[in-house]
Amino acid sequence: MMPYTIKWRNKALDQLRKLPKEVAKRIVIKVNLSRNNPPRFFEKLVGDPGYKLRAGDYRIIVDIIGNEQLIAVRIVDHRKRIYKKHSLK
Repeated sequence: MMPYTIKWRNKALDQLRKLPKEVAKRIVIKVNLSRNNPPRFFEKLVGDPGYKLRAGDYRIIVDIIGNEQLIAVRIVDHRKRIYKKHSLK
């Protein structure tokens, strides 16, 4: 199985840049690890077409486009804020 391509949306990159360096680094590593087997890492969101990935106290919301083998990173935020602030769930 070919690894998926990862595309970071501008909003997700902006959010990533605002985080402490160590946290941002851990998030990028976790997303990169998921490339080879996305179903093993991501959990389907309820009431949203996206998927979530946990990295410590942070959540990464992505869209997985299977026929293009693409993981599009939509949002990165703290677990306390991500669902309320970005109207998910």
